[in-house]
Amino acid sequence: MADYAPMPATMMHMPMTVQMIMRHGASVFPDSVVADFDGDRVTHTRYGEIARNAVRLANLLRDLGVRLGDRVGTFSWNNREHQEAYLAIPAMGAIMHTINVRLSTEQIAFVINHAEDRVLIVDAQLFEVLAPALPLLDTVQHLLVVGAGAEPVSGAVHSHDYHKAVSQQPDDYPWPTLDENAAAAICYTSGTTGNPKGVVYSHKTTYLHALASRATDTFGICEADRLLLLPPMFHANSWGMPYSGWFSGSDLIMPGPHVQPDKLIRLIGSERPTFSAMVPTVLGDLLRVPEEELDMRCFRLLVSGGSAVPPAMIEAVRERWGVPLLQGWGMTETSPMCVLSHPPRELEGQAESQWRAKSGRPVPGIEVRAIDDSGEPVPCDGETVGELQLRGPWVTGAYHGIDASDSFTADGWLRTGDVGHIDSKYFVQLTDRTKDVIKSGGEWISSVDLENALSAHPDVTEAAVIAVPDERWQERPLAIVVSHRPDLGAEELRSFLRERVARFWIPERWVFVDALEKTSVGKIDKKRLRERRDAGEFEVLRVS
Repeated sequence: MADYAPMPATMMHMPMTVQMIMRHGASVFPDSVVADFDGDRVTHTRYGEIARNAVRLANLLRDLGVRLGDRVGTFSWNNREHQEAYLAIPAMGAIMHTINVRLSTEQIAFVINHAEDRVLIVDAQLFEVLAPALPLLDTVQHLLVVGAGAEPVSGAVHSHDYHKAVSQQPDDYPWPTLDENAAAAICYTSGTTGNPKGVVYSHKTTYLHALASRATDTFGICEADRLLLLPPMFHANSWGMPYSGWFSGSDLIMPGPHVQPDKLIRLIGSERPTFSAMVPTVLGDLLRVPEEELDMRCFRLLVSGGSAVPPAMIEAVRERWGVPLLQGWGMTETSPMCVLSHPPRELEGQAESQWRAKSGRPVPGIEVRAIDDSGEPVPCDGETVGELQLRGPWVTGAYHGIDASDSFTADGWLRTGDVGHIDSKYFVQLTDRTKDVIKSGGEWISSVDLENALSAHPDVTEAAVIAVPDERWQERPLAIVVSHRPDLGAEELRSFLRERVARFWIPERWVFVDALEKTSVGKIDKKRLRERRDAGEFEVLRVS
């Protein structure tokens, strides 16, 4: 219809930006607090003061030469200064780059140079981690060091005391008018294969993601909440909570690096949070704390993601603490909220925990499809597997500085690299990563399902399953198990599995280790496990 002329709307145009998020939290909820935990004591700072510090930080960054579109890196734990940066940097029109402090020195230097950061905000307690990368940096001119203890930096990089420099700045700032489609932040993937890839979030996608996190069928974040930010603020924006919480007036509880069980016991007992998200490893640590030492009844909801949550863990959380556990699947590329396992209205004869054990249904704004090897969608029958692909307003359509990528389809969907199926209610169930799936004698074995079955054993702390070559079957599963019971053996676990999985799934090869290597974002590092297997580092017990 070439002659179509759309009717103009009468609505005001107000750009959806981090500026709007910042203004709303500061003006409507000035008495909400950010709680900083130093491992011993908690310090509370009201939103009003956080907002004033954000204004001062914007002035300081401008004095240091930061202009519209410039990148400012953060190399920090979860704390109030990091929250100030979350507000100030995008609101002034610069781009916040949250740097994963768990990357290698080479990768840290790579992402800083690739993003072309001009200023870095650094926790003093992380200075030793950053220091080896400093000689490798090309664009950084200034360091703002939070806390005492950092060594002065010589050469082209100038070091400043964050608190002293911020306190000397004025309390007003000429905020520019921003394009809602302009970049607000950049976060790099964990880089388990090759160099990390940059995902650039816009102001609009950040705003929409914050709104979506407030919905009752997502996280339901509201003013009454006290959010315990366990996901690092350098990992997918701490799952969006620094923005959705600020937008809602929630109290934000910042644990810093103190996420060990003994520290969390003290923090949870003191601050009584109502909501948190965490990887299954942290959740498992908390479940092993004696009941009389940890009271989790203050929580209205817990979310776990990053890797599959075993059904036994979901049931244990409900039985022990009376708290519902929501499973989530997402990634840096999806901001990260993508699918959540809220049970459906009609349970159809299944226990609620069985629905919660699924990866989840797409939240409003996210579309999911499963594609077979020929590029065709598979039926939503809850059985037929395919590669899971995504699209949506807060899903990335490209990577920073990469002109083309096989991570995207010709029709614009993100290829997740995950394999799974979708049922008639549109619940997604991940069954594997494409590189982790095991094909034995022409039949598929889901490493995720096998890991969940092993984790249901009361004496198994963690389990990972990877493929190993087999002369007869092409591939067979190798089970790598961490147990707190020294005498737990392969025969007992094989017997345990016989009533839970298909017989041909049961591994003949077993390895028992003290711990499983993790990636920089807390997932089991299967790439490293495969390397160790190939190098002959494992003592493999073979039974049949």
